[in-house]
Amino acid sequence: MNVSLEELAERLRGGSGALALERLPRPAVVHEAAARLVRLMFPTGPEGAGGEPLAVLREVRAEMVPQVQRALAFTGKEADAGAVVDAWLERLPEIQRMLTLDARAAYEGDPAATSPEEVVCCYPGFLAIVYHRLAHELYRLGVPLVPRAISERAHSLTGIDIHPGAQIGERFFIDHGTGIVVGETAVLGRGVSLYQGVTLGAKKFELDEHGNPVKGVPRHPILEDDVIVYAGATILGRVTIGRGSVIGGNVWLTESVPPGSKITHSSEHI
Repeated sequence: MNVSLEELAERLRGGSGALALERLPRPAVVHEAAARLVRLMFPTGPEGAGGEPLAVLREVRAEMVPQVQRALAFTGKEADAGAVVDAWLERLPEIQRMLTLDARAAYEGDPAATSPEEVVCCYPGFLAIVYHRLAHELYRLGVPLVPRAISERAHSLTGIDIHPGAQIGERFFIDHGTGIVVGETAVLGRGVSLYQGVTLGAKKFELDEHGNPVKGVPRHPILEDDVIVYAGATILGRVTIGRGSVIGGNVWLTESVPPGSKITHSSEHI
């Protein structure tokens, strides 16, 4: 070696100095806290056995308050981290209720599913929805960074990439799921079903005077109630897919369609 291990270690120690990484929330802590809540809501479900509820809630709160505080401080936001985490935890019964409906929707929509319990235990799409609903509630409370850490944990586990900002109604069903992408400002109504490889993305970005993308502008699709999007379809931009529409596999769509539409590659007109 041209340099000693000691010198190499010193270089690596200072190599990330331009990034304030020490101020960030700890993803591993966030991941484990989220997994604990999954086990609490669905004991012996997708993340394994749960624990005594009160003890779990106390432990998760103790773990998450410092992480939320780190995230708020890093982005310059002022809020009571303890109050924010308390508000998040208070939403757990409602999250659990919605997830139970999601599991039933999967059972009713998939002839291979033998029970809602099988969906909870085994389906990666359901696990992705669980993590999304947890992350989305933190996102709604204005917490930066931490919701994304939760959603990216689901992404790594399932191959399903749902931004925590996406608004998703009850009875959401993901079948197979690998490769699904749902953007930050997407809005999905009640009873929506997505198959593997679906992209709900942005067609273009608004730029500021410096040429940088403007943040938070609505740029992803709206899917009204009971829309089905089959495998490999791509829907881009702030378009609306009308209630009860069916979007066929591998369709590329960049315009709105009225309720009850059926769009396939063979369609010359919508």
